[in-house]
Order: sequence, then structure tokens, then C-alpha cells
Amino acid sequence: MIHLYHCVSARSFRPLWMLEELRLPYTLHMMPFPPRAKARWFLEENPLGTVPLLVQGEGTRQVRMTESAAICQYLAAAHPDAGLEVRPPDPAFGAYLNWLHLGEATLTFPQTLVLRYGRFEPAERKQPQVVEDYSRWFLARLRAVESAVARQDYLCAGRFTAADVSVGYALLLADHLGLEPQFGEATQAYWQRLQERPGYQRAHAAQIEAAEDQDVPTTPAPDTRP
Repeated sequence: MIHLYHCVSARSFRPLWMLEELRLPYTLHMMPFPPRAKARWFLEENPLGTVPLLVQGEGTRQVRMTESAAICQYLAAAHPDAGLEVRPPDPAFGAYLNWLHLGEATLTFPQTLVLRYGRFEPAERKQPQVVEDYSRWFLARLRAVESAVARQDYLCAGRFTAADVSVGYALLLADHLGLEPQFGEATQAYWQRLQERPGYQRAHAAQIEAAEDQDVPTTPAPDTRP
């Protein structure tokens, strides 16, 4: 059984979305955001105090992972028949890996600074210039997505893959930050296609249902205020 520790609409949405696309059984453990401050016991499970934490198996064969893009890659590779990974010698293998990691390293990172200095910090520590600069930084790098999806429905290999989950979460985060109106036309259409996927919709519904069942706030992590 797979156990996923998750906050509503946090980075852990990536593996949750993957689990739903793959139709795998899992147990979802909902955490208040931020867990390192509001669920101190979680530090015993993950010293980083962050989500996601994915745990699979027991003993010496147990898998424990905390990086959302790496979890997407792991799940796709572990279930190749689902077609969510790209393998060599497919010529799209390099593009697949590049998009998979660009979703976190290039597109999510600048938004974390926007979140921190625009929403999460108390008033005296907010930095409007950081928010403006890194919002523009993100939108400039989003041009790569615009160029790719202007020519095809998905990022690589002519089909939906884990790379789309990785980049898709960055678009979800940007939507929470109010940046979606500044997406290019092709990116807006791409984001709409992703949201229409049954796997995405199941993941979104699952997190809300689990949060309510576990008496955890349903406020999306990006919308949290001090």
C-alpha cells in the first residue's frame, strides 16, 4: 500500500494526481499547512517537515520519497503499462526528463518566493518587489511551455505523461497566485485540458473529501495567510 502525506493543493498534489491517473490504491494522510509548524509529530516521519512524503512497503524494501517530481518519475517508471513515462530509445526521452524537472526547478521555485513574501510572511516582512520580480521571472520562463503546447496538446511524446503532471502543478500554483490571466493563449488552453482530465478531477475531489473526513482545513496551501 502507498501512503501519501499531503496538504491541499501543495506540491504533494503532483503525486496525488499521478496516483489517480494510474488508478493505484493508496491511503491519503491530510496535513494542516504548514505541517512543520502545525503538525510537529510529522517531523518524526519527515525531518524536513514538508509534503509530499510518499511511503511504500516495509522494512528494508521500504520506499520513502519527499521530492514531488521524483515521485512522479518513480510512479511512472514503476507502472510502465500506463504510458505515463517515456523510455529510451524513444527520441522524446530527453524532452520528457527535461519537462518533468523543469516543472519544479524552473516553474515552481520562483512562485515559492512569491508565496513567501506575498502571502506567508507577516506584514512587516512582506517584500512587494520580490513578489513583482519573481512573478515576472516565472511568466518569462513560461514562454517555453507556450511554445511547446502551441504545436501539440501535451509537452512531449505526443501524449500525456508525468511531465504534464509536473508542469501542470506549476500552472495550478500560478492560478492560485492570480497569474493565470497572463498565461499565453496556448498555455491557457493547455491548462484547461489538464483540468478536464478525469485523473486531475479525481485527485482534486479526493483531497477535499479526505481533508473533511480527517478534520483538516480545506483551505488550499497557496491561499494560507499568517
